[in-house]
Amino acid sequence: MRLVKYIFLAVAGILVLSAFKSEQKVRIFMIGDSTMANKDVSGGKLERGWGMMLKNFFTDNVIVNNHALNGRSSKSFIAEGHWQKVVEQIRPGDYVFIQFGHNDEKADTLRHTDPGTSFDDNLRRFVNETRRKGGIPVLFNSVVRRTFADSKTAVEDDDRRDNSSNYLAEGDTLVDTHGAYLLSPRNVAVELDVPFVDANKITHDLEEGLGPDGSKKLHMWYRPGEVEYLPDGRQDNTHYNVYGAYIVAGLLAEAVADEVPELKDYFRHYDMSVANDGSGLYFDLQSAIDAAEPGRSVTILVGDGEWAKPSIPKNKKIKFVLSAGAKWL
Repeated sequence: MRLVKYIFLAVAGILVLSAFKSEQKVRIFMIGDSTMANKDVSGGKLERGWGMMLKNFFTDNVIVNNHALNGRSSKSFIAEGHWQKVVEQIRPGDYVFIQFGHNDEKADTLRHTDPGTSFDDNLRRFVNETRRKGGIPVLFNSVVRRTFADSKTAVEDDDRRDNSSNYLAEGDTLVDTHGAYLLSPRNVAVELDVPFVDANKITHDLEEGLGPDGSKKLHMWYRPGEVEYLPDGRQDNTHYNVYGAYIVAGLLAEAVADEVPELKDYFRHYDMSVANDGSGLYFDLQSAIDAAEPGRSVTILVGDGEWAKPSIPKNKKIKFVLSAGAKWL
């Protein structure tokens, strides 16, 4: 009888621990530049950073805190006090995703760093200070610029959000614009034994696979009059639109799951997501339903909030998955 009692208590303890573990929240802090950052979505604005979309690819047990900011380099992110604000929040077990490079390449002294010296030193600082707080750093190199021509102004075009080399003939091969800045995150990762995600290769393969025309669909490339708030159009090879940020976030989340085994169980992938804060592929359910391919099984993640349950056309196979903070009216 006593043995049965001990077995019962042991099983009960395991169940309690399992339940506690399932309720634990994993926190991811993100630091980086405009390609990662959250964006203003008011007035129908379409620019997004991939970090803004990342939560769509992890379970509700993962909380994403995106501190990436437009225009920042590793140097200016530290100098302006943004890094210190992140450090103060890190708790043991938190993850910190680190991605800089685009603006470290800029010539101005407030942002410029050099690969192999000052850029690497800043990356080491992010890693070491994260670890001192018990956090887990993950290093990324920069995503590619959509540069299919030998542009001399690609780096400066980031800030202009324009493509001043649009008169150049484009080929079928992406031209690298980052140079040695791609090596620093990899080298520091090896030196300090940090997980590394080759975001540049992942996005290079994506964009080159789509080609010069297809890759425009990932970026803020719009003809004059195509988008109401951009009457003159825009030709931006750096920054993502909604679709591009969603696709890149999914690819990088999958890469993280491969590089950081502890996060693999939290990774998820849905065909579409809907969120009323602009962090999904669509703002509303009807747009997602309209976009679903007839006859194909489609799973749609529904973000936090109250939603009127829509009717689904008979020719569409759609399954809705509600996030923890979502419910049907």
